[in-house]
Amino acid sequence: MSQAEIGLIGLGTMGAMLALNIAEKGFPIAVWNRTVATTRAFHENAGDLAARITPTETLQALVAAIKPPRAIILMVPAGPVVDDEIAALTPLLSPGDMIIDAGNANFHDTDRRAADAAKGGPRFLGIGVSGGEEGARHGPSIMGGGERADWDRVAHILEAISAKYEGTPCATYMGPGGAGHFVKAVHNGIEYADMQMIAEVYGVMRDGMGLSAAEIAEVFQGWNAGPLQSYLIEISGEVAAATDPIGGGPILDMILDRAGQKGTGRWTAIEAQHLAAPITVIEAAVAARNISARLPERQAGQALFGAAPVGLGTGALSIDTLEQALICGKILCYAQGFAMISAAAAAFDWPLPLPDIARVWREGCIIRSAMLNDMATALTDHPDRNLMLAPAFADRLMATHVALRNAVAAAAVHGLPMPALSAGLAYFDMMRTARSTANLIQGQRDFFGAHGFDRLDGADSHHGPWGSHG
Repeated sequence: MSQAEIGLIGLGTMGAMLALNIAEKGFPIAVWNRTVATTRAFHENAGDLAARITPTETLQALVAAIKPPRAIILMVPAGPVVDDEIAALTPLLSPGDMIIDAGNANFHDTDRRAADAAKGGPRFLGIGVSGGEEGARHGPSIMGGGERADWDRVAHILEAISAKYEGTPCATYMGPGGAGHFVKAVHNGIEYADMQMIAEVYGVMRDGMGLSAAEIAEVFQGWNAGPLQSYLIEISGEVAAATDPIGGGPILDMILDRAGQKGTGRWTAIEAQHLAAPITVIEAAVAARNISARLPERQAGQALFGAAPVGLGTGALSIDTLEQALICGKILCYAQGFAMISAAAAAFDWPLPLPDIARVWREGCIIRSAMLNDMATALTDHPDRNLMLAPAFADRLMATHVALRNAVAAAAVHGLPMPALSAGLAYFDMMRTARSTANLIQGQRDFFGAHGFDRLDGADSHHGPWGSHG
């Protein structure tokens, strides 16, 4: 008997938590997992929510358990698995039924799947879901992509299960096709950069100032009560304060320094090049993760060149300077991310409402922070303006860029790597230089390739007096 309002495929950690969230919000849900034992165990452990969950052991039974027109969420690994599930479901579904990919899909794949759906077969939505296991269970940030009418059909469920910021759902329609997954990818790119910048100031405190993990935890806890208040600063403090259950010391000191990644930050960096959108802080963060994976080479490098000197020296940097530097870097990183989204809106003819994106990120997602509310206000006032030029953030940059400069300079002198914060500082300096050095590059290009150049006096494209020497 049809009873479920929605279905879900894939009961891994995220899928299971999302299914419980949906059931808890009062929506009957049918679930299916490729491994029958997983489905049964999930239902048996659902407690009071089990009454709203219909476990099924075949795709046919899943489809039969959902009220038409049906909507089925896919929580499966990105890539070919999604295509396989769509292919398996399509013969079982009726016209008007909908498949919702809520995984970390590449937005180009989502565009392709949306285009295929437009030719016939099930409707298709691609939604970005951020917040990790906790967010999936208690309220994620949701970024929707596809046809607006399809989003509207299930928006009441997605808004109900999303995080809330002062009562406002953190779930919004971004645009057609892969728009939702694109915004999620940029979110993840910013996440990479935010984490990397925090790690860089951690490195200065640990290696340059000689602070213990417990002392660093106190610093992060203090920062979380100020302008840097955010989920990532909060959990950094908790990670630094945690005790190793085996050895009894700080667990942070026992974690291997090799960062993993699932590829979304890399996708963001690649797409930024296609859009000619400078996201240098995110690119530096992606590169830093790649370098972290080269542990044997880094060990050989230290053996050959020596480690950075221990200690910055008396008065070289203060905790307050590091805090101000991180504030500055964070603003510049987010400015780059929103500028990339703006470039995509123009390139792909997507609405991509920047103020709403900032609002959606205020709760539920990994990069939620106190700054995002001010960013939403600034983008509402002038959505086409680079965030670093908005008065509120321009004032903050004026107040903090010297601290960023001092932090990067001190770290460079003492051999402490700050790739993301250094990239942010370089971006700031380039963006405030009205007369750049690209005139020399244009001269070089004309010299070896006769590419021509524009003149300051407004005349048409010209060539230099050097003739052809290519």
